[in-house]
Amino acid sequence: MIRATDSGIQVVAEPSSNPGEGQTPALGVEKSPEVITGIPGMDFTTLPLAAQKELKQVLSDEFCYCGCPHSLGACLSEHRGCHHARRMALLAAKLASGGAPAVEISVMLSKYYLSFRERRQDIKVDPKMCTGAANAKVTLAEFSDFECPFCAAARPILTNFIKENGSKVRLCFASFPLPAHPHAMQAAQAALYARDHGKFWPMHDALFDNQSELSDQMIRALAEKLGMPGADFAKAMDAKKYATEVLMQKQVGIEAGVDATPALFVNGRRLTFPLSPEALNVTLQDELEWTNNRNAWAVD
Repeated sequence: MIRATDSGIQVVAEPSSNPGEGQTPALGVEKSPEVITGIPGMDFTTLPLAAQKELKQVLSDEFCYCGCPHSLGACLSEHRGCHHARRMALLAAKLASGGAPAVEISVMLSKYYLSFRERRQDIKVDPKMCTGAANAKVTLAEFSDFECPFCAAARPILTNFIKENGSKVRLCFASFPLPAHPHAMQAAQAALYARDHGKFWPMHDALFDNQSELSDQMIRALAEKLGMPGADFAKAMDAKKYATEVLMQKQVGIEAGVDATPALFVNGRRLTFPLSPEALNVTLQDELEWTNNRNAWAVD
């Protein structure tokens, strides 16, 4: 296990519950693995044992980005007021629980913290395609595809996040239709048509709600259901009135390095972690601290 001591984190073997402790176990019988305990205010014992093993390696090998001369594990024990250590540990635990090995977790943590110091993308957003407080200090720009199943999976995570933090952050949508999805381009144009009729978010939600059944006929039916006359809608779609604008939005993403969807930028900084409530909450706290301290971390 990992035990907190006055001098830091100490690795201690978990006592075995098997008879004949200290002897070579019989074939197919394993000694009790090491587990993570003793970290003040944090409980990782509910993680799968394999995840605890990888997390323990990260706590031992990775340095805390608060600037202290400690490993992440030692910082959790000795520098108990350090919020960076706790945020890092939370992200690492989430990644470990998803099956990521320690080496991969360390690489992702490094990329994440380096992203604060790298040049940010200047992403112009359309206020009519944003939700949340207009004066929020943090803007999330999402490049998305209405036929992408990963984008559909991200939708409830982002929706809940904005509901919980709408005064601090706004979410802005940008279309990034992928060529493998036959109706993504038509859906993206339909969303822009709805925007110009004051119904972008209702259409956005309707398209994702019917993702598996999208077709030109279905998209037109959704427009009519939302009160947009089918004939006018069909005329705009046939004329490809919004095709150029969709491609312009996609080009902005391409120039920012987007090669898959969904892609999320936090005040122009690419979110390098897999999308999850934990990743969003941590990056919001970090981004607010970074901007409030004029592009620097607060000193504890």
